[in-house]
Formats: sequence, structure tokens, C-alpha cells
Amino acid sequence: MSRIFWDTNLFIYWLEDQGDPARHVARLRQRMKERGDQLCTSTLTLGEVLVKPLEKQQTDLVERYGAMLLHGPVMLIPFDRECARIYAQVRKDRSIRAPDVIQLACAGRAGCDLFITNDERLSRKVVPGVQFIVPLNRAYL
Repeated sequence: MSRIFWDTNLFIYWLEDQGDPARHVARLRQRMKERGDQLCTSTLTLGEVLVKPLEKQQTDLVERYGAMLLHGPVMLIPFDRECARIYAQVRKDRSIRAPDVIQLACAGRAGCDLFITNDERLSRKVVPGVQFIVPLNRAYL
């Protein structure tokens, strides 16, 4: 069993059926289930995925995100003191945007084996507590 952290965009692709990326994410999720992997993300993801559905008053989508992230199989990692320590260490690299650093710090705090994102730049970063960072197009389990 591995702990696998999904960046926000993977949830958007999957729950909003974003074509090829959605199919790739669905295959990853199926493979994770087969392997018994733990799906993780941060509480920041919950805030990020709700912005547009709330803006567009898409209550059905708000409810689907809530079911997935609050009541589903996802381990939601809060930004706590340990995350703040990792955040400070990673944020020294000013080329990474603050929201991305929050995500990476939460993944590091949870000891995630794999961090999957759609941001290719992040795959070249080293984060304490995270074994591997890969872009979605190279994520195969």
C-alpha cells in the first residue's frame, strides 16, 4: 500500500469529466483501489475545487465534491504546524507558487510516496517526506 497525493486538478478532471485527463485519472484511481493505496489530498484542495461550482451555483457539483472529499475515501490533510515547517523549507525556492507549496507540504507531512500533479515543473522539485513527484501524463501505477 502506498499513500498517493492528488493535486487539485486531478479531482477537477475526474469529477467534471474533462476528457482524456479524466479517463487517465479514473484508470489511476481504479489501479489504486486494486493495490490498496491510500488517496490523499489537502484541505486546500477542497477550497480550490469549490470556487467555480459555487460561483456558477452548481449545487450538484458542490455536493459531489463534498461527497468525495468529505465523506469519501480521501484522506484530507490539514495544514498544521509540521506542514508549516515543511512549507518554509520548500518555499525558499521562490519558483514554486505558494498554493503549490502548501500542497507539497501537506503531502510531505503525510509521508506520501507519490505526488501527482499536472504541473510538470513540480516534478523536478525535492520535498521532505515525498518520495516521488510526477506529472499526470507520466503517472502509471
